[in-house]
Amino acid sequence: MPDQLNDAATALGIDIGGSGIKGAVVHTSTGELVTERVRIPTPRPSTPEAVAEVVRDLAHRCGDPSVVGATFPAIMQHGVARSAANVDASWIGTDVDAIFTAAIGRQVTVLNDGDAAGVAEARFGAARGVSGVVIVLTFGTGIGSALLLDGKLVPNTELGHLELDGHDAESRASAAVRDIHQLSYAKWAKRVQTYMSYVEGLFTPDLFVVGGGVSKDSAKWLPLLELKTPVKPAVLLNNAGIVGAAMAARERPEA
Repeated sequence: MPDQLNDAATALGIDIGGSGIKGAVVHTSTGELVTERVRIPTPRPSTPEAVAEVVRDLAHRCGDPSVVGATFPAIMQHGVARSAANVDASWIGTDVDAIFTAAIGRQVTVLNDGDAAGVAEARFGAARGVSGVVIVLTFGTGIGSALLLDGKLVPNTELGHLELDGHDAESRASAAVRDIHQLSYAKWAKRVQTYMSYVEGLFTPDLFVVGGGVSKDSAKWLPLLELKTPVKPAVLLNNAGIVGAAMAARERPEA
């Protein structure tokens, strides 16, 4: 197993969310997980010190591979968080790359969580080979997003934070909101419809891909949407962030 963990095509992907931090070693030439996925609840409060400790623990549980990537729910600029969505506000202005690198003792490549899911779906999933404008939306604790043009990422769109009817969009239509208010899929789909119609009007995409934990139940709500744009469920489901993080780390120039 140690040789497999440090194979030239593998990397550890860590996906940091508002409710859970999960990770696995990924074969980056196929997008497949080569170890079991590990999930640890996101600490409360989710300060840099607390999250870094979980990242260290998760890396150890996954065999301490040499190449590591991580997603983060924030606008990421050269490894620095410029916002903080569903994590402690003390992350704003923090060098996330540096904190995680120090925590586990080797380089960690960090990118926005929605962007990671987007590049993974473009390489291995529902957006593979699709030209034009593709928008990947992940519904979880919040709403992550990725904007792709001919398969290339336009980073940090953060479309979950669009203002919609006077509210932050993810506060109305995230999967967590459905759980909190115990909404049926039919009632929740109406909120998703309103949100995605707005995004559709702004970008006129050629394809929507929807992911996140709720994507495994896509048959219960995707058929209820009435959009002009085709909508596909994510192929990688809730593993897209893990796969995208691993890809970013393996493809970092010095990796």
